Amino acid sequence: MSEDPGGEVVLINVFTVAPENQQRLIDLLTRATDGSVNRAPGFVSATLHRGLDGTKVTMYARWRSAEAYQAMRQAPGPRPFLDEALALARFEPAMYEVVRTFRSLGEEA
Repeated sequence: MSEDPGGEVVLINVFTVAPENQQRLIDLLTRATDGSVNRAPGFVSATLHRGLDGTKVTMYARWRSAEAYQAMRQAPGPRPFLDEALALARFEPAMYEVVRTFRSLGEEA
């Protein structure tokens, strides 16, 4: 177990999408993240998840602060990607503070 540094925030964004649009949404979020979001000041990392049932896409993103995330949202670069994503899927964003990280004490993964 380890304590996590203060200040960082995590966004867990859940998209609900029709199965025939799941890959299209994944491609769109990949382009958005590789093309502009990962260049934004305060961006730390992101992990993109595909739901096994075909109806969910989830992005787990770490930011140095809530203010850095909000500044990225106001920038013109990511806006077209978000608008297109919202045309494909229902978006359920939530911001979290990391309380604790637990690591395996067993075999290496």
